[in-house]
Amino acid sequence: MGRSSAQSSSAKKLSSSLVNCEEDYHGLTKYVPESISYGAERLKREVKKGYELVMYHALPEHLKDNEFILKHYRSEWPLRASLASIFTIHNETLNIWTHLVGFFVFMGLTIYTAMMMPPVGELPGMMHRLPSLQQLRWQTVTDELTNIVASEPRKAISRWPFFVFLSGAMFCLLSSSVCHLLYCHSERMARFLLQLDYIGIAYLIAASFYPPVYYTFLCNPALRNTYLTGITCLGLLTVAVSLMPKFQTHQFRPFRAILFASMGISGIIPCVHKLALHWGEPAAQTTFYLEVTMGCLYGLGAVIYATRVPERWKPGHFDIAGHSHQLFHILVVAGALTHYRAGLLYLKWRDEQGCDVI
Repeated sequence: MGRSSAQSSSAKKLSSSLVNCEEDYHGLTKYVPESISYGAERLKREVKKGYELVMYHALPEHLKDNEFILKHYRSEWPLRASLASIFTIHNETLNIWTHLVGFFVFMGLTIYTAMMMPPVGELPGMMHRLPSLQQLRWQTVTDELTNIVASEPRKAISRWPFFVFLSGAMFCLLSSSVCHLLYCHSERMARFLLQLDYIGIAYLIAASFYPPVYYTFLCNPALRNTYLTGITCLGLLTVAVSLMPKFQTHQFRPFRAILFASMGISGIIPCVHKLALHWGEPAAQTTFYLEVTMGCLYGLGAVIYATRVPERWKPGHFDIAGHSHQLFHILVVAGALTHYRAGLLYLKWRDEQGCDVI
């Protein structure tokens, strides 16, 4: 009897345990799909969020640069998505393409110039080597190159200062385009690319001095080297300042504009010196006017960049197209193209007259 009672009690306990296990199992099986479903939905939301364009107020601090552009921001996107965004519409699309197109234009000009202006002894017969520049509808550039080829230089004039300028233009435009494309990926990437962008600006400004200084003071090596050393040191100093972390913050936007503008304004000194030495030379006067035009384009770009107009006047109305940074990019490309034509005139001048004008 006692044995039977014990067996009955054990059976009840086992039954109760089985019931509890069954309840736990049903609870667990009910919870697991819910957990999986919740996790999947959360992951889906996170992935979707990663590719969404967000408002300015939703940006992390390191991506906040212009509070007058309110929408269409990419924020901490994966690298692949950031690369693919070159073909999508957001508030950086035109910033990317204005300088990317400019880069390809200058790459074409570099190739064209290299083929049109080989070593002086090989100049004859090279006039029609690369006619694609005519597609730019800038006939004056073609005319100047034709004049260079057709001229009878007295001796070989170095071309390397002109290619220093072209390399500076290409580096600046490409680094700027890449920066605007990928800086949304991460804070570390943003800091690196902004530094590269500012180095590119300093490089372009410094490189722009090389053709006018070298060819103007061609027959005065001491003066030529003094100017070139000075602008090179100023460029390196600007690069050193631009690598400082605070320099990259949006609070330093006016300071950045002033620093780069001051570097460019220093070019007034050799320009005025050139006029004093060669006032009677038509080439000196024409290149001076072109350099003034270039300076005005760069200066206007710097003012627009610093003041953030027109988006300051109507926040949110210029998020996709027409905001200050896009206008700044266009003016930089226009200024560089103007300087390219001035460089052609310098080459023509020196190829024709050598150092006899001094």
